[in-house]
Amino acid sequence: MEINKKVPSFKLLGTSDLQFNLSDYKGRYLVIYFYPKDATPGCTTQGVDFRDAYKKFQALDTEIFGISRDTLKSHENFKEKFTFPFELLSDEEEKACELFGVIKMKNMYGKQVRGIERSTFVIDPDGKLIQAWRGVKVESHVKEVLQFIKQHNSI
Repeated sequence: MEINKKVPSFKLLGTSDLQFNLSDYKGRYLVIYFYPKDATPGCTTQGVDFRDAYKKFQALDTEIFGISRDTLKSHENFKEKFTFPFELLSDEEEKACELFGVIKMKNMYGKQVRGIERSTFVIDPDGKLIQAWRGVKVESHVKEVLQFIKQHNSI
């Protein structure tokens, strides 16, 4: 995905029986963040940071979605345990992962494994990709995303 290019529509199933379709969110800002695995330390911290800033994003007419390859059942448990006010989307078939190019070879305990590179994308109300962060470090990342939306929203 290239910055300032329209993001092709995609569909995924989400928590709360959501049938996510990108085209349904035209007219709003979207923050889509990809994370490796439900209920792991970094992914939990990231989700909690988005949860804690959720009202600020909503005030900027911005919706948040988290995506991983976990099952809907795993997502429902993760969302409920940490009271995330946003939906988690299941990408078991890696459709969105491929579209955004977030599957990478990673070292885990000395072995090469395919996994999601923690990444965040902002899509503008016209459906264009306007920002991408790849290889995200969790600490202070949500503040950076919020700051970007604030600056972009005031243009």
